[in-house]
Amino acid sequence: MTRVPSVDVYRFLLTARWLGYAALTLVLAAIMVGLGFWQLARYHQHSAVNARVAAAAAAQPVPLTSVLKIGSPPAKDQAWTKVSVSGRYDPAHEVLARGRTVNDSVGFEVVTPLVLADGSAVLVDRGWIPPAPGGAFARPDVPPAPTGQVTVVGRVHLPESRPDKPSRADGRTEVRRISATTLAATMPYRLYGGYVVMDRQQPPADPAFVAIPSDHENAWQNAGYVVQWWMFAALTLVGFGWAARREAQGPPADETAPTSPAVTSTG
Repeated sequence: MTRVPSVDVYRFLLTARWLGYAALTLVLAAIMVGLGFWQLARYHQHSAVNARVAAAAAAQPVPLTSVLKIGSPPAKDQAWTKVSVSGRYDPAHEVLARGRTVNDSVGFEVVTPLVLADGSAVLVDRGWIPPAPGGAFARPDVPPAPTGQVTVVGRVHLPESRPDKPSRADGRTEVRRISATTLAATMPYRLYGGYVVMDRQQPPADPAFVAIPSDHENAWQNAGYVVQWWMFAALTLVGFGWAARREAQGPPADETAPTSPAVTSTG
């Protein structure tokens, strides 16, 4: 039967060694609890983004000029706002964004400037197309942009981070990341600071394009990390308590019992 140690046997907890163990345990547990709260904040941030994406998808489009400004990137809370804009495409300054993945396939996104009546322009991501035969970066056959007046309905996209320097090949500009701020230097007109991911247009878009989905955040992964960190913190405290109890109980009885002397038989 396990013996229950009295309070006196826990005096060892006041020794320098065990006080050090206790301090280390509390510090580790506090760090893990703090990491859990950080992941909880990330969960709320990502959930808010997902709610904004869902709300934008159900909303009616608003005029582009009520959301975007020329030369200035939109605020973060304006991302995925559904907008409507009319103008004429300028295929001469079309941009290919390479290495883009949609539905687990790597290809290109075609970004074409739409020139408005006042001479300014906004970049419109017309959609994703697969590469030509020969590899993921083989230059594709791009469906031509429609001529004449076009009306586009789409979602506002923030400039992508860490934009690369645009390169020029076969009469087209290529980039890896889409940023209107970076691409403005390659355009002959004033450019709005964000770009528009097209949902639909009039006249209709070429069916070769695959629509670009909105970026949903994996909020539940952050929720899982919250539980994980807080469980680690609890296990750290439980582990210290278990170690202290083992120390208080001392070695098992069979290790402390005196050894009986061997009996020698003579005859």
